[in-house]
Order: sequence, then C-alpha cells, then structure tokens
Amino acid sequence: MYVAATRAKKELLGLSYGRRSRFLAGEDEDGADPPQSTAHEPKAGVHPSNSGRTSGTERALSTPADQPAAENPMNPPPADKPPGADTREVALVTGGATRVGRAVALGLAEAGWDVAISCWSSAAEADDVKARAEAMGRRCLTVRADLSDAESPARVAQAVAAEFGALNLLVNSASSFEAADLLAVTCDEWDEVMALNLRAPFLLVRDAAPLLRHAGGSVVNIVDLSAFQAWAGYPHHSVSKAALLHLTKVMAVALAPRIRVNAVAPGHVLAPADASPAEAEAARRKALLDRPGGPEDVVRAVLYLARAPFVTGEVMVCDGGQLARP
Repeated sequence: MYVAATRAKKELLGLSYGRRSRFLAGEDEDGADPPQSTAHEPKAGVHPSNSGRTSGTERALSTPADQPAAENPMNPPPADKPPGADTREVALVTGGATRVGRAVALGLAEAGWDVAISCWSSAAEADDVKARAEAMGRRCLTVRADLSDAESPARVAQAVAAEFGALNLLVNSASSFEAADLLAVTCDEWDEVMALNLRAPFLLVRDAAPLLRHAGGSVVNIVDLSAFQAWAGYPHHSVSKAALLHLTKVMAVALAPRIRVNAVAPGHVLAPADASPAEAEAARRKALLDRPGGPEDVVRAVLYLARAPFVTGEVMVCDGGQLARP
C-alpha cells in the first residue's frame, strides 16, 4: 500500500517515470512535441557557431529576439572592422625578415593571415618575405624601422593602421643577441640591448593597443631560455628576456579581457649562422627528445596562442624538454 500510495502521489505531481521520461525527451502527455517557445531564440547573426548551427545550449543562453544583445565581458564577440578594413586577420611581426621572425611571418601567411613585418638592416630579406607572402595571395607590408629608437614603434603601428585598418596579432620577435663579459658591459651597450629587446615590445603594445583592443586581438612575445637560465656569457640579453617574460604577465593582467598577451620561449630551433657542426650537435643533445627543433615549432606555438581564446599570461616553451633535464 505504501508503494502504491507513493506512486499515486508522484502521478498527481506529474512525475511518474513514464511521463517524466517523455517530458525530458521533449514530448507532452499525448506524445506530441510541445509548443516551441520563441522567448530564447537567438537574434539573427548573434554568436553563430563555426558550423552555422545553433545548439540547444546556445539558444537557451542567447538574448531574446526583441532585446539588444549584451556583450559578455568574459567572451566578447568580434568587434566590427573599421571602415575600409580587410576582412582577413592581420598580424604584425617585428624582425620578420630573418631567422625565427621570418619563419613566423611566412607561417602566418600560409595559415591565411595578412602580414606586416618590420626590419632595419635586412631590406632585401624583407622584400623576399613580401614576395613569398603575396605569392600565397596575402597582403604584406614591410616597414623599415630601427626599433631601438623610441619613436619608431609608433610609426610602425601607424603604418599598419594606414595599410590594413586593423591588427589582430602582434608578434614581438625583433631582438639582438650580444655576447659580453658581465663586468665589461658599458652603459651604452646595456641601454642599447634593453631598448630593442624590452622597451620596443612595450612601446609597440602601447601604440598598437587601440587596434588590438578593437579586434579583441593578442600579443605573442618571443623570449628564449635565457629568461629562465643565467646565461653569463650574454648578461644584458639574458636580463632583457627575463624582463620581457615578466612584462608579458604584467601586460596580460593590465590589458585583459580585450587583449591577450603570451610568450613563446624557443630552445635550440635555429643554430647561429657561425655555429660549427659540433656546436649544433651539442645543442641537439641537450633536448630530451633527441632530435633538433626547428623554426616551424615556434610557428606552431604562435598559431596556437593566436587561436587560444582562454589563454593569457602564459609562456609556451619549445625546447624539446631541455629545461626539464636534470
């Protein structure tokens, strides 16, 4: 009797197993589909999924059709482009004419980005990058600028704005790599390294921030393992990269949520031009993976961070496990 009474009570409340199962399946009592409410139907064009279809969860969380869509500060929708802006994404790569910067610029072009590159003493190499990017069907802007000059970053940002009207990604790759004995470093040498390796990335982010914020874009700063290790043979370089890594985290906090800021720390992915075969082999043996890395590993990391909307204030180390080695 107790079981029968309990079941009867559930049926009175409309919670019998059969009815509840039909309710959860979207049926009413006679098995037909219930009337569909339009109260939560999304407004046309608001937050479309990549497939062009809207899931049930997205419909439930969408703004009613008769109300304006409210921006979610944790996941803002893409901003409208400025008048005349290209619809493709735009990346600026400093030092994009040579070495890792060149690989990043061409990798982004291959992935469908329009690119701007800055260079100072590598004009012929920059022209080659431009020709290769344009052969892929991308737009490419080259800007000659000495980024150790405090006025140059603003001119670079202005050139990008004039050419593209937008900026989705800034890759700070331009850097010097000066060897010196710690006690022999002069004030001018110290300042010159800090101006290019540390001050220029800061100024570029500051001057490009309006474009990046408008696009909901991101920054990737290229550091290296000297940000974690004390490279006594490269004292001012090592300090500049450690400082840039910390600046990455400061920027991530200061510029959230509209601009994400991350870093990539390559290991031995590209031997110095004057490295001997023995030195290159010694560098390879430092990696746990027992194989050499390459610039393409840095390209993959940059592309990931550019497309990772929930990642900021992080550093991606691409060293084959070298830092993990005891």
